[in-house]
Amino acid sequence: MTEIVEMRSSAPDPATAQALADLLVAERLAACVQCLSGLASTYRWDGGIQHEQEILLLAKTTAARLPALMARLRAAHPYDVPEILATPTTADEPYAAWVAEQTTAAGG
Repeated sequence: MTEIVEMRSSAPDPATAQALADLLVAERLAACVQCLSGLASTYRWDGGIQHEQEILLLAKTTAARLPALMARLRAAHPYDVPEILATPTTADEPYAAWVAEQTTAAGG
């Protein structure tokens, strides 16, 4: 069974989120990226507490493609230190096979 990973990140606005999602899918680093609006983030940055509205990105990939996905997202992201977190998941085999197929160079 292919090990599927869900990677999450955040973007400052819908246009940036969509551009990052398109990039990751187009380059076959992710089979699917969901962009969820309505994220309210509170964090410490530059010595103070910040409050921002963001878009949450959830990308589905394989464990094998994760390092390349993370590197590409880091390079393309507008934040100095983007959130890039990954969690292994348990996926139904047909879905896992689809993710694997969509994240290979030949792809579907």
